[in-house]
Amino acid sequence: MRRPNGLARAAVRFKPASFAGTFVALLMAALIVSACGILLETGLRASVPPKRYANASVVAAADQNKYVVTGSGEDREKEATPLPDTARMDAGLAAKAAGAPGAATAVADFTFPVRATDAGARALNVPGGVLTAHGWGSHTFTGTSLTTGSAPREGEVVLDAGTARAAHAAVGDTVVLETAAGRQDFRVAGVAEAGPAETARDSGDAAGALTWFADTQAPMLAGHPGKADAVVVLAEDGTDADALAGAVKQALAGSGVQVHTGDDRGAVEDPGLGYAKVTLFGIGGSFGGIAAIVAVFTAAGTVALSVGQRAREFALLRAVGATPRQVRRAVASEALLVAPLAGIIGCLPGIGLAHWWFGQLQDRGAIPRAVDLHVSGLPLLAAVVMGLLTALGAGWMAGRRPAKIKPGQALSDASVERLRPGLVRTLLGVGALVGGTILTGVSARSAGDDAAGAALGVVMLFMLAVGLLGPLVARLCAGLFGLPLRGAGPSAELAAANSRTNARRLASAITPIVLAVAFSSTLVFMHTSETHAADKQLRAGITADHVVTDPAGLPVDAVARAARAPGVEAAVGLLNTQVLVPTGSGEFKSLQGAATQGVTGSGAELAKVQDLDVRDGSLDRLGEGRIAIGKTLATSADAGVGDRLPLYLPDGTEVSPEIVAVYGRGLGLATVTMDRASLAGHVTSGFDSTLLVRGGSEKSLAALGEVTDASGYATEQNRDAKLGAWMNNTMAAVLGGFAAVAAVNTLVMTVLDRRRELGMLRLVGSTRRQVMTMLRWEGLLVAVVGLVLGSAITAATLIPMMSGVTGDMPYVPPLVYGCFAVAAGGLALLAVTLPARAALRRWS
Repeated sequence: MRRPNGLARAAVRFKPASFAGTFVALLMAALIVSACGILLETGLRASVPPKRYANASVVAAADQNKYVVTGSGEDREKEATPLPDTARMDAGLAAKAAGAPGAATAVADFTFPVRATDAGARALNVPGGVLTAHGWGSHTFTGTSLTTGSAPREGEVVLDAGTARAAHAAVGDTVVLETAAGRQDFRVAGVAEAGPAETARDSGDAAGALTWFADTQAPMLAGHPGKADAVVVLAEDGTDADALAGAVKQALAGSGVQVHTGDDRGAVEDPGLGYAKVTLFGIGGSFGGIAAIVAVFTAAGTVALSVGQRAREFALLRAVGATPRQVRRAVASEALLVAPLAGIIGCLPGIGLAHWWFGQLQDRGAIPRAVDLHVSGLPLLAAVVMGLLTALGAGWMAGRRPAKIKPGQALSDASVERLRPGLVRTLLGVGALVGGTILTGVSARSAGDDAAGAALGVVMLFMLAVGLLGPLVARLCAGLFGLPLRGAGPSAELAAANSRTNARRLASAITPIVLAVAFSSTLVFMHTSETHAADKQLRAGITADHVVTDPAGLPVDAVARAARAPGVEAAVGLLNTQVLVPTGSGEFKSLQGAATQGVTGSGAELAKVQDLDVRDGSLDRLGEGRIAIGKTLATSADAGVGDRLPLYLPDGTEVSPEIVAVYGRGLGLATVTMDRASLAGHVTSGFDSTLLVRGGSEKSLAALGEVTDASGYATEQNRDAKLGAWMNNTMAAVLGGFAAVAAVNTLVMTVLDRRRELGMLRLVGSTRRQVMTMLRWEGLLVAVVGLVLGSAITAATLIPMMSGVTGDMPYVPPLVYGCFAVAAGGLALLAVTLPARAALRRWS
């Protein structure tokens, strides 16, 4: 009797087809797990080097996150959510920081947009008319220096040298600029050459037009009187940065601000880092967790199939005297021979996938260019270990029965397929089916993020049920879908009989296709449904004749100018931003981002240009301390008309306005509607984003920005959602592609394992064409069953979810679904045809 490791080596050498399938499955599992692990680690370790603050020893700034605390004691967790806009701190704290031991000086820093007037934009040669403004005190740490003139005082401005040259502006000239405080004339006090820290930009882009105002006037012009974006502290010679940070922290104790050194300074000046971390954690953590479960599930099925295909060999070993322990050790040794190598090789394309994915996110602006991809041995080791444990666990489970049965029964058991799965497996499968059904009801009664969270559980539980009850499901489906085959000729009838008799083999082929269809369809059609519903609401909700937009912001007097245009009946400005709303309770509390529009004008005027589909209450009372919200948010927050809704404004300021109306078109227009004055001072840019106009002509409004109609505006808004579509489609392609490869791999393994059966069919008189036709019918049966089950799981997931999120049925583009169906059928036919031709060559 060979030793177990010798048996394993012999099995790999003489049965390469079976082990090749296992190798491919484990390799693909390592690929997807390592790629997601790399992105997750990058999200956890992401940082950006400081540029504008590179010469600052210490930077103090307000916390840019809001937190939700769940649990208590050892189970207490604190979940951070990045704020939609910059949280600011008291500018007066600069004096306290300057008094810290080791501090040479401390400067309150301000950054805000300033808009040139129409004529000024042409004169200053500023694209879009927008300049970036700072307080003059920032020159102490950016290296900016005057070339002519003097530092600005109130009512004065310093221009950067490039802008001054383009506009032929000199000291003493007057420029007209628009700020959050309104339109104002400013005397040019000086011209400055921007320092290296001021001009540094990602990808080497130009810094753009810069202006500097007096530090005493900058907060008011920014729209945040008495507030600063940050306080920059410079150290005295010989003072250690960490020691200075400790001194500043002590000086500012009780103020709630955070003190930063090193690369943490970069996070203060680049707010996109927080969202980048959320994006990477969502892909690497949430999606990666799902992908890992699918990978383990699929790889385990392939390993179990490989072991099951050699049941006759294990039976012979038992019959000639092998002990149960020797059989189990042989299976474990096979896993040790195949899994580590498959994992190591799979990590190489996994690193490549992570690099490509990360680069695409940077190209689309979801991740700052300064963030680097972190590739360490930890996620790679985790992928290899996961594959090894999966192979060992699946092999042990599959080899348990042939190892423990009596030698006399081994050969008889190996010759026929077991009709029923084990009791434990059946009970777990039924439990998963019941759990998925219950969660479907929960999803139908939920809304927003709660519905999405429940829908994820629906997919996972139904998929688990299919995997555990696979043989029963396969036998039922083979009997049902095989009925039409009985009248399609001898080959089709034989295919139906084969499928009924070998339900376990059929189940192993169906499960990966169900995985591919269910997950890919859920991800893709979830986004198409939301986009379709949002577009429908947007087109129905914009009743204005003209929509005026400008990416840089509209003029401060755009509403007044539009109202004076001939024929205009109503003009309403919208400031688009986001607020954070606490939802849920207990262990399920979270902060939900809600798209918000700040309205310049009354609720009655808004109703003339926008139909929000008010379901309860009225927009007439919209004003300070009173808001209107979409019905989805109202359901998530369990709030209605007359209630006060706690929320965080874009800069983190907590308010509790009264709800005066609940409307139905929140997904397409805005989830929260409030008066613009309530947002003033809580956003970085004080310029309206959109202007809705009833009446008038396009020509009379052209000077305010780009003019289009409701249809054109809706089309442009759909283009803006392309990042979300790309991310969903990419995740669907990654997960669906993996499952598709697993399905092909499984089908190839099953066909190659049937070489003796196919040879027998040829020996009893079947022609090569008849055998190939039979296999093609079997492949189509597998594809149809997989497509139907996957579609059923998708429907059970999306119908209740979309009912809670959009109030409509899911939107499934026929062409996209047709592509899924053709891909499933094509892959199944390809996977059975090619290996079958190879297997039949010796019988030709």
